[in-house]
Amino acid sequence: MMMEKLSLGMSARKKIGNTLYHAFMLILSFIMIYPFVWSLLSSFKQSSQLYGGNPLDMIPRPFTLENYTRLFEVLPFERFLINSVFLSVAMPLCMIAVASLTAYALTRLEFPGRNILFLAFIATMMIPSHVTLIPNYKIIVDMGLINTYAALFLNCMFTGANAFNIFFFRQFFLSIPKDLENAAIIDGCSRLGVFFRIVLPNAKPAIATTAILSFRSVWNSFLWPMLVLNDYDKLTLTVGLKYLKEWEPNWAVLLAGSSLSIVPIVIVFLIFQRHFMASTMNSGFGGK
Repeated sequence: MMMEKLSLGMSARKKIGNTLYHAFMLILSFIMIYPFVWSLLSSFKQSSQLYGGNPLDMIPRPFTLENYTRLFEVLPFERFLINSVFLSVAMPLCMIAVASLTAYALTRLEFPGRNILFLAFIATMMIPSHVTLIPNYKIIVDMGLINTYAALFLNCMFTGANAFNIFFFRQFFLSIPKDLENAAIIDGCSRLGVFFRIVLPNAKPAIATTAILSFRSVWNSFLWPMLVLNDYDKLTLTVGLKYLKEWEPNWAVLLAGSSLSIVPIVIVFLIFQRHFMASTMNSGFGGK
């Protein structure tokens, strides 16, 4: 009898604990999501409602697209959007190519100083990007690459910005059995053939994760593009939002631009979500 009461008591405490946990997570999720939802809905409000209405009233009355129309009238926002989409697709592809090849060499090729080289790559992750900002800018100036997209590509592929991708790919490659590669080599496949035909197809979760993180990083990049790009026709969306704030005092238009900048990241995550979740569970961080 006492065992039954004890079991019922533990079951009740477990239910109460689960209820409190889920209630806390719901409140936390609401706190995190609310600002984004408010910004999105406020971008469809008129200025009178945004400035004079109840700030907790989230429903636009009336619903208007004037802010988005004004957004493309003040600055060449469609050009900023095209530039950001191009860079956010092309640059992660280059980052993945460099990081995956480097990680494969550090994982499978035997050469003196391999581990020291890997530690050197990891060490660059410890250095704040602002510390290397001036030296990187000086190098770009000396190379004559100011106001070119080459400055953006070189900075993302061959600096500490790509170090995490190298680390991530290396750890994932360690989880791929060597027997698959050895069998392909015995059948006459070259090292590059093994990499492209065996390793990469088995590394789709890692590629998807790196694509999402790199896309987000490039899309949200602000300081470096602002320093090296001067022409309006070459500016990215984040830099364009900075100039928009200077030209347009209406916060509803600024909220429209901010909301528009979030949409591509959400779309990319939804596309790669399945592979991204698989990578978080099987990323091979236990490798040596």
